[in-house]
Amino acid sequence: MILLRLLAFGLIMVTPVVAQAQKIVAHRGASFDAPENTLASFRLAWEQNADAIEGDFFLTKDQQIVCIHDSKTKRTSGVEQVVSESTLEELRKLDVGSWKDPRFKGEKIPTLAEVLAIIPTGKRIYIEIKCGPEIVPFLGRAIKQSGLAPEQTIVISFNDKVIAATREQIPEIKAYWLAGFRQNAQTKVLEPTGQELLATALKVHAHGIDIQAQREMVNADFVTLLRKNRLEFHVWTVNSPDDARHFQQLGVDSITTDRPAFLRSELQLK
Repeated sequence: MILLRLLAFGLIMVTPVVAQAQKIVAHRGASFDAPENTLASFRLAWEQNADAIEGDFFLTKDQQIVCIHDSKTKRTSGVEQVVSESTLEELRKLDVGSWKDPRFKGEKIPTLAEVLAIIPTGKRIYIEIKCGPEIVPFLGRAIKQSGLAPEQTIVISFNDKVIAATREQIPEIKAYWLAGFRQNAQTKVLEPTGQELLATALKVHAHGIDIQAQREMVNADFVTLLRKNRLEFHVWTVNSPDDARHFQQLGVDSITTDRPAFLRSELQLK
């Protein structure tokens, strides 16, 4: 009774309960230190004790799945090739490591199969699909051939059609809808709203939303909305410890970062 009275008068401070189950996801691997979306970057992420890696994937002209962020190769190789119009053999001739540091010279664009092959027991991969749902049948085949447990592979995409196709064709794995915010040119208000995000996630039967780490929009009300609808809550891309602690307080399920070791240390995660 005394405790209840003290709480009622605000004489006892109630500290929010912080979930300790946050997973650290290495964005394009340990991309702060190594060239993004390369086996070197993914291997370094495991060395830095990431719980999962995140990589970007396209379908090539000869229907191979390769790991690269952009639809063209210029930024990371210095050579202009369209991924979807190139064969795997053509893409493998490119050096996608030297731009980061000369010691990474010779790093090649890896295939999905190669990336899946280096995932340790108990670790996961967030497979971001950068093209359309035409990749999903090939994706399902690659995941099955990898021998990984269903819970080790998660598909993410900004394309809601990709999420819908994944849920239909590979129902045994999880799929999160990726979402970001933009400022309305006229109203200057960030869009979309939480309700709009929820509507899309439910429409495509996503297991959760992997949302841009925009503190103004991703608040306690938004998280409550997700949890009421039994959706998982993930954020990208967080490199600031202060921002990470904010989302940790909200009970985020995973935090995607370029600096897995640094952020794990700052959040004092085991």
